[in-house]
Amino acid sequence: MAFASERERLAVPATSAAPQLLGAVLTHDAGGERVSVRITEVEAYMGDADPGSHAFRGQTARNATMFGPAGHLYVYFTYGMHYCANVVCGTEGDATGLLLRAGEVIEGADIAAVRRGNPRNLLDLARGPARLAQALGISRPLDGADLFAHPLHLALPDQPVSADLVSTGPRVGVSGPGGTDHYPWRYWLTGDPTVSKYRPAKPRSRPAAGATAPPKAARANAR
Repeated sequence: MAFASERERLAVPATSAAPQLLGAVLTHDAGGERVSVRITEVEAYMGDADPGSHAFRGQTARNATMFGPAGHLYVYFTYGMHYCANVVCGTEGDATGLLLRAGEVIEGADIAAVRRGNPRNLLDLARGPARLAQALGISRPLDGADLFAHPLHLALPDQPVSADLVSTGPRVGVSGPGGTDHYPWRYWLTGDPTVSKYRPAKPRSRPAAGATAPPKAARANAR
């Protein structure tokens, strides 16, 4: 069981909870295959106040976990091949949360490497939200799981990282207004080598007259 104070530290808007999560360690013990990741980069999403959020237009079967209590995992599938993991924040009904964008594998690197197809650069094991989820063995069945109960364990740092060690900026790959400088809701540990590279969303091109428009891809970042 989690101490009430741990969950309470997440029961605030995601933009306030973000510094609490930098340096935190998330562990997943999947049938004895234990992997731990130190979180180095997150993105905040703020529900119906945020055009980049999955919850911007209200609750659906896919995003229902976001509307629940703090301290649970919201997992979604994107691009037909990847899972992304998010920490639910705020109070029930707020739909505010933090995408786990990047981290450092500090336990079970051999297991994570196999899951990730043995990348040459170990810094890439959990650099990027889909890679992080894959390294930890997180998929849709863990949607709604308690982050403070087996098989997951989220250990928050005793004190938030000092503000002078945290950088902020626009979120990665978010299209439309939510991806602009007006939403500098990506937070990362300044200079950490595991932090992902910033990539703005690619503008959508209009098909030529008579052409068939390509299917609309699911957005890559958790909201």
